[in-house]
Amino acid sequence: MIMWHPGRDGRNLQARASAAVDTAAHGLGFTLDATQRAAADRLALLAGQLAAAPAGAHLLHRRHHVRGVYLWGPPGRGKSWLADTWHAALPQGFAYRVHFHDFFRRLHDSAFRHRGEARAVDAAMAELVGRARVVCFDEFHVHDPGDAMLVTRLLRELLDRRVTLVATSNYAPDALLPNPLFHHLFAPAIALLHEHLDIVEVAGPRDYRTLAAPAAAAGFRAGALVSPDDAASLAAFGLAAPGPDEAADLHLGRRALRTRAVRDGELWFDYAQLCETPTGTADYLALADRFATWVVGGIPAWLACSSDGRQRLASVVDVAYDRDIRLFLTGPDHPGRPPAGAPTPADYTRTASRLAQLRDSAELPTATR
Repeated sequence: MIMWHPGRDGRNLQARASAAVDTAAHGLGFTLDATQRAAADRLALLAGQLAAAPAGAHLLHRRHHVRGVYLWGPPGRGKSWLADTWHAALPQGFAYRVHFHDFFRRLHDSAFRHRGEARAVDAAMAELVGRARVVCFDEFHVHDPGDAMLVTRLLRELLDRRVTLVATSNYAPDALLPNPLFHHLFAPAIALLHEHLDIVEVAGPRDYRTLAAPAAAAGFRAGALVSPDDAASLAAFGLAAPGPDEAADLHLGRRALRTRAVRDGELWFDYAQLCETPTGTADYLALADRFATWVVGGIPAWLACSSDGRQRLASVVDVAYDRDIRLFLTGPDHPGRPPAGAPTPADYTRTASRLAQLRDSAELPTATR
């Protein structure tokens, strides 16, 4: 991260942010498409505008509020990469970047620590955001009507603090909370997004996540879809199937989840225990804080999974991707992937784009299996 110095560094921040994106793209061996270029230019302009605003003015004067940016488009078009690269070019402490629903978890935990205070949410917000001038939300999406009012309040709190927002999403603002029965609940938040952010579509022709993973892939891309679900298939990926005596309860707060094994940095679950029981994104985020490798085994054929189980499995994939967890999904029939025409969870196009980055045991040479 670059340390902030007033004067020349501030005046050059727009150019530095633009150059950072070009340098990163060159290092990865590709050229920005037209929609990525437009998004990169708008983010660079934002960096310059933030640098030009007096330090601390966003906390004191409405006239110094800097308009944010909302990047949206299909999965795999580089929205998160653009925002990450831009964020890395900013001065240290200038921006707070977080996965959108991870922010909710952290806010809840912080508000709990401040319980009993007159303005617990304000104290929690100050603890999380500090004096950051920008909050960057990745994967901004709303499907649950119960979240609609919470998200609206969150946006209002941040904007009242004169914080500039940057967000990435697979949805245009007007398409958030798409269920027509509940969409009206989110209309106030959508109006806030249009009022305070420039909406930039990033919808180039290529899904970059479908490109072949480098041979030395690490993190999420070092995981795999493993079929059949047996010791030999697992061994091809350096995994040793746990024995019955390794089964153990893993405690998350007051809850206990049954695991196949808990090893040093490595966590093994049966699909039925992880996805067909009432777990949720908050649980997966907590697990991501503690384990760098997950193996979810015994995944049945897609149509044999419940709709809730499929949704939870998609959430597992999304959290593993966002936290760069090495994820292995094992089962007898293309684990985690639906047959043509089968029902899929909300946002499954994003999940499918991410699964495409994992190695597939069915595509490995026979000698390596």
